[in-house]
Amino acid sequence: MPPHYVLNATWYYLLMRPEKFLDTGTEKINKHLMYILYNILLFVAAIVGIPYYFLKMLLTGKYRKSLIPKLGGRQAHILAGLKKTPRVWVHAVSVGEVTAAKPIVSSLKLLRPEVEIIFSTSTETGQEMARRLVKDVSAFIYFPLDIPYVVRKMIRLAAPDVFVMVETELWPNFLTTCRKYNIQALMVNGRISPRSYGKYRLTKVFWKNALSTLSAAGMISRVDAERMKNIGMDNGKIQVLGNAKYDALAAMASPQLHQEILNLFNVREGEKFFVAGSTHHGEEEIVIQVYQELIKKYPDFKLVLVPRHIERTQEVVDLLRKYNFADFITVTEIRNGKERRRERIIVVDVIGLLFKVYSLATVVYCGGSLVPKGGQNILEAAAWGKVIFYGPSMEDFTEEKALLENVGAGVTIRNASELFQEIRKALENPAELEQRGVRGKEVVAANMGAAARYAELINRHIG
Repeated sequence: MPPHYVLNATWYYLLMRPEKFLDTGTEKINKHLMYILYNILLFVAAIVGIPYYFLKMLLTGKYRKSLIPKLGGRQAHILAGLKKTPRVWVHAVSVGEVTAAKPIVSSLKLLRPEVEIIFSTSTETGQEMARRLVKDVSAFIYFPLDIPYVVRKMIRLAAPDVFVMVETELWPNFLTTCRKYNIQALMVNGRISPRSYGKYRLTKVFWKNALSTLSAAGMISRVDAERMKNIGMDNGKIQVLGNAKYDALAAMASPQLHQEILNLFNVREGEKFFVAGSTHHGEEEIVIQVYQELIKKYPDFKLVLVPRHIERTQEVVDLLRKYNFADFITVTEIRNGKERRRERIIVVDVIGLLFKVYSLATVVYCGGSLVPKGGQNILEAAAWGKVIFYGPSMEDFTEEKALLENVGAGVTIRNASELFQEIRKALENPAELEQRGVRGKEVVAANMGAAARYAELINRHIG
């Protein structure tokens, strides 16, 4: 059994089900006991997990770039050359958080050009995206595992005046060490999904102490702010400042990016595309079934499949063959020199292309929504002026869903039949489809400005 399964099970019973051995109904629980238990968990996980991941790294190359840096190695030289001017450490877990961080970093540098910005991610895909997208950064590093010794080492090396976490990732040892070294810790673009909220509330006593280390929390919406208050943060430290992803996406949707994907896919004039983005297991089969019906009436329509996890590419390819689609090509094949000619289906098996791919779409299905995953980011397609279809599981994007549905740019469907019917209805009214997409794009533009507000929040704590 992989050690992360053991870790997840231990975490669940220790922190998510503390009522099994602690009375969570009283504020008298010793917070130090909870931290001791938390660090016992980390110690056990390290003993079991680190050898496993080292073996995985040696055998497959996975985690090769990130594992040792996350243990505190290979990063001192990156931080050694920083100036003595004020330093801000910005942490974005992965790709989604990097997108939100980009305009915040740019806005902060406009306010304080002299500030040195250290930018960290937890994942290798996030690191690649950050290095490509985020400008004005003095050093890119990996965020350390929440092991006390490793955390202390990295904080001493980075020596930030302010630590900024993008969205919500609370690491108790890291935040406690920030407080010990008098480092201001902030949350920006904060959000708490319904699933996370339920877990946080079960362990409110533990998280209340972790949240007390934050100097301020800028939240996306009033709902997120209320949830943050309910899990134990001082209401006086919470502000509702909006979603910085609107700023990032509106700025990124450029003709240049659109032309890049046209060239890569060798798109011919007049080609129409059904783009299915961020799909999970169980959704590609629905999309393929809908596509089969779609091309009966629109035989020239093309399909672009973008699985959320590229390691599932072979599973997607097997599905295409199961449904007798042999005329497909992968992006890896294209990049290796095979030119797309007559292939009607493109499988995106690389990271970082989805946003560009949405620019091609005539219609979009956004995944993680016909399976119980909480949905994926529908703003990316909306920024290009596209109408987006998605399933009922959109718990992580309720605000965005409401905004787009209010102008007709977002449509909830429940199954393959409804998806086909709604797409067919949209294609039969191309002028209306275009107008709905334009209204969605206007919604994205109208909600810009959050990045500047978050930059001002950070600026006030730099001193």
